[in-house]
Amino acid sequence: MGIVYWTVVIDPILTDSSLPLLSRAVTAGYPTAGVLLCAVIVPMLLQRGPRTASLWLLTAASALTLAANAIYTLLPEFSARFSSVVFTSYLLAYVLWAAAALHPSAAHPPAAQSDRLGRGRLLVLTGSMLLVPGLMLAHGESGAGRDFWLTAAFGSMALFVLVATRLSGYITRVDGQARQLRDQAERDDLTGLPNRRQFERLAARAAADGPCQVVMLDLAGFKHINDRLGRAVSDQALVAVAGLLRDSVRGDDLVARMGADEFAVLVRDTRPGEAAAVAGRIAELVRRPVHAGEHELLLSARLGVSAGSEQNAVELVRRADTARYAAKASGGHLTVYSPELDERAEAAERLGADLRHSLSDGDFHVVYQPIVELSDGHTVAVEALVRWQHPVRDQVSPACFIPVAEDNGLIVELGEWILRTACAQLARWRRDRGAEAPGYISVNVSARQLSEPGFAGVVTAVLSEHGLEPSALLVEVTETAIFGGGVAIEAVEALHRAGVRIALDDFGTGHSSLGLLRTVPVDVLKVDKSFVDEITEGGRAVIVDALIHVSTGLGLRAVAEGIETAEQAAYLRALGYEYGQGYYFGKPAADLSPLTTSHHTAAG
Repeated sequence: MGIVYWTVVIDPILTDSSLPLLSRAVTAGYPTAGVLLCAVIVPMLLQRGPRTASLWLLTAASALTLAANAIYTLLPEFSARFSSVVFTSYLLAYVLWAAAALHPSAAHPPAAQSDRLGRGRLLVLTGSMLLVPGLMLAHGESGAGRDFWLTAAFGSMALFVLVATRLSGYITRVDGQARQLRDQAERDDLTGLPNRRQFERLAARAAADGPCQVVMLDLAGFKHINDRLGRAVSDQALVAVAGLLRDSVRGDDLVARMGADEFAVLVRDTRPGEAAAVAGRIAELVRRPVHAGEHELLLSARLGVSAGSEQNAVELVRRADTARYAAKASGGHLTVYSPELDERAEAAERLGADLRHSLSDGDFHVVYQPIVELSDGHTVAVEALVRWQHPVRDQVSPACFIPVAEDNGLIVELGEWILRTACAQLARWRRDRGAEAPGYISVNVSARQLSEPGFAGVVTAVLSEHGLEPSALLVEVTETAIFGGGVAIEAVEALHRAGVRIALDDFGTGHSSLGLLRTVPVDVLKVDKSFVDEITEGGRAVIVDALIHVSTGLGLRAVAEGIETAEQAAYLRALGYEYGQGYYFGKPAADLSPLTTSHHTAAG
């Protein structure tokens, strides 16, 4: 615009020798003021965002001033003839400036200028670049002299420098923002550690340079901390663990947060057993108390170590993850990868696919084991147990398919089917046998089921559907399922409030916290078979003896599981146990007959 202004307006005025110098300066001053005003207003109009009333008033005033100045300078005859119009335009422009200053929107700060180039800015920039060649062509056709070409040349160079400077600043901002976004995309906001994406990229580079191994770990009990103490404390715990991991590795090693409570360590230049040694050192560090604000937390890590000479980073991570899952499934703390783990994982995946098909095809069935009075063998209740008759695999043990169903989530659907089937069977027994039917039916419920929203409502709906009162159902939960607290405890409490009785299954084999018996609404304590197996061996009865005293003191019903001999039954009866179940009284079967009598008693 400056070049156009100089060529069209200033140059003719300055080269007009018929006018005095002062007149020429005054004449050139009017349009100069209008151009300067436009230089201020146009960038404001090109900014993204809403335009205020004050800005529009300034724009109108500047446009009027520029138009009046152009007429006054370039069209003197027209200006002299219509001087009242020209001077009225000046006065109106002054009024508009005053109105813009007094308008309330003038007090509001303008919106932050966007860094985006924008279509409007691009059009103005393109037009500015085309002005010089356009003028040069126009004046070239008219035979303009040397002064014009010098002006155009210097003006075009200055314009080019200005545009280049502007673009350079814009590119610098874009590069800075790109670096910032890239850093945010590859770094964990909470701990400052690299995230999974950056870890895999750096691991790929390290694997290409030389031998390396990967250690994957997660924190056992972290969900309990998050549920009980809140997100703020759990975040502080993660930051503390990240610091421990940084301090436990060498300078060339790399620590990353892979998500939630999962971390990874890249160990470079690995010698045989070195990665496992690093993992062991990490496990020991994490076992120490971790300070999170005012809390001192005890955590433990489950670690998986990749092994072998594999130099593919993605494969190293996958192997370490597979080993970590194996450590978690086995209840251990450290597992080193071996090909057998892949075979086991593939077998579990195939089993999970078969489980899905069998659940749809009706290959599952429920069997019932009696729970009896030890004094006379009278059946007081039954426990519902699921069995899988696979068309190819034949009989599949629950110990094999229940963990798989837990992992892939099918346990929720399978568990509800077992509950409905068991309740329907109890209703049928009551209808067909009356008083000889079992008093209640016991159904096992997994941790995954307890964590499902609305689980208690599903249970009460099933009971109502089959015309059963809530006390006709005993829900068996394990210590492990409810030890973490949170949703699982809430589900158990909701069931108990509805009238459903609660049993703590396999007591003594999980976390073994007697505090659970005070905090969880328990009605029945089921003593695990492993303790019953040992009661006839010398000096081994101390646990079952202690548990019957705990049950009696807390007003709970104790049921001994896994009774297989008359000697065990008699011993338990002598200790004070009133109820038991096991193969000695009857194996699980699709039906129970007779229900109220048994040839086995506590006396044998």
